[in-house]
Amino acid sequence: MVGESNYCFSMQKVVSSELDALLDVLPPHIRELLYQQLDCGELLEVVLDLGRPPEARFPHRDLILNSREVGQNDIDYVISRVGEFSGDNRAGIERTLHRISAVRNRNGRIIGLTCRVGRAVFGTVEMTKDLIESGKNVLLLGRPGVGKTTMLREVARVLADDFQKRVIVIDTSNEIAGDGDIPHPAIGHARRMQVATPDKQHAVMIEAVENHMPEVIIIDEIGTELEAQAARTIAERGVQLVGTAHGNTLENLIMNPTLSDLIGGIQTVTLGDEEAKRRHTQKSVLERKAPPTFDVVVEIMDYYKVTVHPNIIDDIDAILHQQPIQAELRWMDKEGNVIKKKVTSPSVLENNRELALSKVRGQEEKPLRFYLFGINRSRVQQAAKEEQKDLRIVADLKQADLFLTTQSYYRRKPQKIRDAEALGIPIYVLKNNNTAQMRQCLDTVYPVTSQPYYIHHVQHMLTKHHQPNHNKRSTKLCDQRK
Repeated sequence: MVGESNYCFSMQKVVSSELDALLDVLPPHIRELLYQQLDCGELLEVVLDLGRPPEARFPHRDLILNSREVGQNDIDYVISRVGEFSGDNRAGIERTLHRISAVRNRNGRIIGLTCRVGRAVFGTVEMTKDLIESGKNVLLLGRPGVGKTTMLREVARVLADDFQKRVIVIDTSNEIAGDGDIPHPAIGHARRMQVATPDKQHAVMIEAVENHMPEVIIIDEIGTELEAQAARTIAERGVQLVGTAHGNTLENLIMNPTLSDLIGGIQTVTLGDEEAKRRHTQKSVLERKAPPTFDVVVEIMDYYKVTVHPNIIDDIDAILHQQPIQAELRWMDKEGNVIKKKVTSPSVLENNRELALSKVRGQEEKPLRFYLFGINRSRVQQAAKEEQKDLRIVADLKQADLFLTTQSYYRRKPQKIRDAEALGIPIYVLKNNNTAQMRQCLDTVYPVTSQPYYIHHVQHMLTKHHQPNHNKRSTKLCDQRK
């Protein structure tokens, strides 16, 4: 115990001194203003955009540091003091958890920087320690900035040091173990494999299993179909998998055709008349396709509060059958004790369906608000006029009811699309940017059907990905993703 206490103390010293490492890369006039802030230790990030005043962001406030605009020399000052920017436009400071993200102009020149403070927060793993100790595959969900990577980092340390397991961290953006060739002490004795570019993450996941005989694989941000397939392969080989994925809740995974395989995949099944009558359901229902890759899903609400779905099979089936969900709320009190409470919540599908129905009923009073990304505005307006659909096009993403983009943009996953996913805004994807497909998408958004609105959307989304080939032609023009 003494050795462990000394180790934790030494790590705390490393972490507490790391803020200086980030501030040291900033121009002196900005650095001095930050040190003057009483809550400097709580700094989240510093934003430097060319031609705008420098901005500091804290947990409960944003601060314009001064009226002096950021010049190219200020940006170049920071660039010269950080590591090389990778394919995802991120750089770091060696042996720290800080992250510097770049904004480039169309010529590739860096014209903006987001300098984010990286911190190792200890104790969060206590809420899920029993789950990871059991050897189960655990998936962490939560909005950006809620602490997914922080918890993942501590999971790696606990499994490697406390449980003496062979742990390998797949570190695509160096967020888990920091920048440089030597990993941050916050992951303990876990090993770290870096990824050259984000599109190679799935290959490194498989390489780790084949070449290094791990007992546990830690992976951050499973976000593509190939990564979901790699995760299933790892689980089938008997290696424990702990990871994070895009999405705030379990229901987000059901609605995401790319990642639904992580929880077994979803398909539309047509029941016979007698079976539908016996179940008291529509003839077309949603069912789970296969056993899930992950055994447990943890929804992170904040650093010290989570919702645990300990039996993912039962919860997925309950959601699809519009039945109450049995989950467990866990949080840490001021003394560091973990409190657990069983909770039962109504089916979120049922809640969302009623919400969607109310929206349909109220469409005449309040038109749907569209955010367009890579979509021709005049064509959308013309299609809406021809279809006699009432809609508004908004410039603020947070005000949007729907996010409309094209397939080519969606595949590249730029920041705007990731922001929409994080906000839980339904994303509609058109194969091409033409009026005919816009009309069909509007017909899907404003369905004239006796079938429940929400289930209609889920089935429409799943058709392209899960139905036989003869159905693809009629549904490939418009696809909904969330």
